[in-house]
Amino acid sequence: MYFRALKEADLDALLDIYTHLHATDDSLPEREHVRALWDEVLRSPYFNYFGAFEGDQLIASCTISIIPNFTRGCRPYGVIENVVTHARFRKQGIGKGILLHALGFGWSLNCYKVMLMTGRKDEATFQFYEGAGFDRFAKQAFVALSHSKVSLIDVCLL
Repeated sequence: MYFRALKEADLDALLDIYTHLHATDDSLPEREHVRALWDEVLRSPYFNYFGAFEGDQLIASCTISIIPNFTRGCRPYGVIENVVTHARFRKQGIGKGILLHALGFGWSLNCYKVMLMTGRKDEATFQFYEGAGFDRFAKQAFVALSHSKVSLIDVCLL
């Protein structure tokens, strides 16, 4: 097994591994749009997709976004999302490995912190992330989802 940044040819494997992330998900737009988004991601130094591979097969992935920052001495911070391991390869340390790979990347860019959120509520998931060096008590997250938008009118009335 080895870890590396995903490349142009890895798009289909990435989309396939995402079927192991959520039981249901929104449908993808037209292939042309998906390809254009992937090309944009690959051109940007701020978006980084990593994969764990067994031979040629992508078996785990996560993404880390690097956000430029004007605090903390202008050190950036990272946000990890979409941590997923193929169902057949779970409970083998591969998920932790891909997280540590992404963290190492963030540290190499002098990030002052790297964070992630999970929608899972089970203790095993919390312990998984703690085992990779994350602290569930260090910060409090607040999430606004697109289906719960506060309108500009609501804000003006406050």
